[in-house]
Amino acid sequence: MVIPSATSIGVFAMAATLLLLTPGPAVFYIVARSVEQGRIAGLASAFGITTGTLVHVLASTLGLSALLASSTLALEVVKYAGGAYLIYIGVRRILKRTGTVSILSPPTRSLRRLYRDGFVVNLLNPKAALFFLAFLPQFVDPVRGAVPFQIAFLGLMFTLMGLTSDSLYALVAGTAGVWVKRRNRYLDWERYVTGCVFIGLGVTAALSGGRTTNR
Repeated sequence: MVIPSATSIGVFAMAATLLLLTPGPAVFYIVARSVEQGRIAGLASAFGITTGTLVHVLASTLGLSALLASSTLALEVVKYAGGAYLIYIGVRRILKRTGTVSILSPPTRSLRRLYRDGFVVNLLNPKAALFFLAFLPQFVDPVRGAVPFQIAFLGLMFTLMGLTSDSLYALVAGTAGVWVKRRNRYLDWERYVTGCVFIGLGVTAALSGGRTTNR
């Protein structure tokens, strides 16, 4: 079993921590879901995001990320598809009227659907693939051999760190959401705020370039 050197792993861990502590689209997605539906919904979304990340890790290990980065058409298709999906979620949230339910007991929604949405959002994020393509190789030592295994090791390490930070965001945002929902007139504007967040993320994803950015 060949893994990067201890020094490379340490530097990678510090760099990954800095990246994960800087909120990006995936974090905002989890926070929005957590505030809207609670901690469990946020955690389900975080696990969906993580599963999407695992697909990108596998793709990076097999070299598919390099293929995606080298194909302008493939990159554009994935970028616009991901942006469109986020916009669809936002529009659906705005158009869905809130029924007469207790603000302290939000309606139960399918955790499977929350998980699926998180998975699709991160799977259709080309910047995630480009992140692994541009970031991970900097910490791989070709001299040690087994480069794909080193990439997989670092990718799984980053995925575990991401799951930890995303879960913390979900728990904190879910707790804050309970407090927010105690405020008057929350249900009058919550769906518009949440919907606009998703639409904004979708537009940003569709219009952004191919450079590596935050999660």
